[in-house]
Amino acid sequence: MTKKALLMSSQMEYNAKQIQIIEVAERLFSQKGFAGTSVRDIAQEADVNVSMISYYFGSKEKLIEALFQFRMTESSNRLETLMMASELSALQKFNVFIDSVIDRLMGNQCFHNIMMREQLSSERTPVISEYIRGLKMRNVELIARMIREGQDAGDFRKDINVSLVTTTLYGTVNYAIATQDFYRIINGLEQLSDEAFHQHLRTELSQHLKNLFKSTITNEHHVQN
Repeated sequence: MTKKALLMSSQMEYNAKQIQIIEVAERLFSQKGFAGTSVRDIAQEADVNVSMISYYFGSKEKLIEALFQFRMTESSNRLETLMMASELSALQKFNVFIDSVIDRLMGNQCFHNIMMREQLSSERTPVISEYIRGLKMRNVELIARMIREGQDAGDFRKDINVSLVTTTLYGTVNYAIATQDFYRIINGLEQLSDEAFHQHLRTELSQHLKNLFKSTITNEHHVQN
């Protein structure tokens, strides 16, 4: 995504009806795929006229563009606030970031499914692929900023591969979500309610990733718990 597009997305505000349409479209794109969902499907599910969707968004392609802008702006605002938190150390910021990634991916299964469906499909949708690349680049840039801050403070090692850190973080969370039913079985957690299981998985993922990254990116003798 271009800097101009990112700037536009950060300035864009949606009214309640637009957000309703975006969230309905997100759910349907997740269930049926982008190609398998029509504007009429979205209108019917959102209980609005097709003409209203055309008025607000113009086309199905522009609607999924709005979806990515909406989700990206939502997370960007939180993460920019995190980066400005001068009272937190670089490791503390990274730990907060880990939790935000887990909560964001586990808390919005529909958007996660759209992302995974597109990346695993042999027939990709160009407009979605473009936005996924933009989202990934933003994540890499943010992680790089946090790592540079830790390196400048002497807390993080100098030989960190940002690309592999990003892959490890998102790959671990994505895999845990995709295989959560299997995780539940092999850990004997079938008796837990869905809510209790998801909380357990969040907690385990958070602790595992924080321990992993503390041991791989920090200079232990500089970092205090």
